[in-house]
Amino acid sequence: MEPVNDPRLYSRRYQVTHLIAPGGMAMVYRAQDTLLNRAVALKILYPELSADPLFVERFRREAQAAANLSHPNIVPVFDWGEDAGTYFIVMELVEGSSLAELLRTSKTLSPARSAQIIAQVAAALGYAHRSGVVHRDVKPGNILLTRDAQVKVTDFGIAQAMASEDHLAEAGSVMGTATYFSPEQAEGAALDGRSDVYSLGVVLYESLVGRPPFVGATPVEVSSQHVHASVPRPSEFSDAIPFDLEAIVMEALSKSPGQRYQSADEMRADLLRFSEGQPVQAAQRDSAFFGEDATRAVAVVAAGERTQAVPIMPGPRTDQRRRRRGGDAWFVVALVAILLAGAAYVYFERHHTTLLPMPNVVGETVSSATLTLTNDGYIIGSSTLVHSKLTKGTVIATVPKAGRKIAKGQSIALQVSEGAATVPETVPDVVGMSLLNAEASLRHNQLGIVVSQIPTAPPGGGSPNTVLSTSPTSGTSVQSGTTVTIDVLAPNATYPITSVVGDTAVGAADVLTGQSLSVNSNTPHVCSNTINRGLVVTTTPPAGTMVQSGSSVTLVLSSGFCQVYVPGVVGDTASVATAALQSQGLLANYSPDPVNVCQPGAPQTVTSQSAAPGSQATYGSTINLLLCQTVATPPS
Repeated sequence: MEPVNDPRLYSRRYQVTHLIAPGGMAMVYRAQDTLLNRAVALKILYPELSADPLFVERFRREAQAAANLSHPNIVPVFDWGEDAGTYFIVMELVEGSSLAELLRTSKTLSPARSAQIIAQVAAALGYAHRSGVVHRDVKPGNILLTRDAQVKVTDFGIAQAMASEDHLAEAGSVMGTATYFSPEQAEGAALDGRSDVYSLGVVLYESLVGRPPFVGATPVEVSSQHVHASVPRPSEFSDAIPFDLEAIVMEALSKSPGQRYQSADEMRADLLRFSEGQPVQAAQRDSAFFGEDATRAVAVVAAGERTQAVPIMPGPRTDQRRRRRGGDAWFVVALVAILLAGAAYVYFERHHTTLLPMPNVVGETVSSATLTLTNDGYIIGSSTLVHSKLTKGTVIATVPKAGRKIAKGQSIALQVSEGAATVPETVPDVVGMSLLNAEASLRHNQLGIVVSQIPTAPPGGGSPNTVLSTSPTSGTSVQSGTTVTIDVLAPNATYPITSVVGDTAVGAADVLTGQSLSVNSNTPHVCSNTINRGLVVTTTPPAGTMVQSGSSVTLVLSSGFCQVYVPGVVGDTASVATAALQSQGLLANYSPDPVNVCQPGAPQTVTSQSAAPGSQATYGSTINLLLCQTVATPPS
């Protein structure tokens, strides 16, 4: 980051200090929220775009889309507004770097780290999709990595509700970043969460290989390849990519949405299985048709990461077969088939390599499977123990899987059942934790997880993405593998506003934003006889009011003690005068009257007071009173 030359103050609250980075539609700055005294990220729309109502509407919609999403892996939006014709969004400042910056430095990431990062992104997208929002611009530049390795997704600039119709892109074009387009996005078709799954597959591909699957001289060329070209397998670029992780990539990159993971949550589950050494679902399913007859483009120049309008690419996609008409087409197909057959014959004759189907040894014992495979000329590679309901020592999967064409002498990896044996575990106390941390704690204790969404907070309160209760409860002794149900609030649930009376403005704002609520920038003041100046007297709506995530709350601060009326106490005894002043919150200070003498035999009474009766004094202040003097009676 570099300091700015013009530290402008936006809306009399946000002081720009440093430039973070330029974006497709806006500049992103580090700024100081002078009201709450905290650093924030300020996204400011380019001046030339502020005059365009279409871009302003898209910018406004970014704030609305992100402000309604409350998830540990999504960058929260605090505020948005306009200042002298300039539009801006206020977001959480994420200290760290983007995945794009990391890839520019490291080129590639390890399979384990790639899976860990992409699993967190999938968690964020899964939550957004359940809330009815498709990101539509998933790319490394929109994936931020905090210093404590947490992943956060940002820039819902062209997100839209799944059921709504987008009229904001120019006719004949589509908004996004061509390198990470899904085929249906490039075609200008209707999108759902599976489009984000494809884009996330591109990001995973790039983190493993060091380049995206398709590159070209222009965004149009790259967009066309997403629609027409087949996806080169990651293993063509690196032998270090595990088979199961490659299977996840290829399923996410299926050109037909129906052949991909049907949700980001499904992709996340497979990534977690890979991270835990479990068999992944993608490796058990048949590979999607990738159109082997499609022309593969030669790499030229990367299309970059800029979000922009790209002309719509007409189909059909390479994995959607279509019927050809006319004898000429059939003649070409036949000719190509003959040439390919001849080439294959020459190749195999030259190399003397025979490809045969991989034997199916699933269900056999390790010794039986080893005997079968070695007798067929294969080499037994690594064996991985996996928890399974199958008998201990039984082969539950092979890599490559059964039926795949492989050559003699190839190494075969076995996944072997460790059996269904369990060990005692104790359900950890995860109530009050974030959903992400709770899942990690339960997985560490070898427990299964089911998330239950409830529509209304319990009497004790609660906030989004925070565990409210578990079943079985914490401390319960169970067996490993037992499923624990986690209760969390649904995205549209209602829950009570937490009381922040007596807190500072900064502390109260932190509590409320932690509850996924937004804090109004206006802070009215009222006097209070119980709350010190500058602290919170109440909120609007008040504490206990049931609200939904994203609701706005106004802090009402104390301006100090109130003014009260001074009672008249001249002629009263000290005890009566003290009680009268205390009833108004005032204190009494007594001194002898140097002039006035009490009537013989009469009690001491107040002869004067420092504040006139009916005047106003600050609550808690002291009123000085004079008492008449008694004279001793001379002895008779």
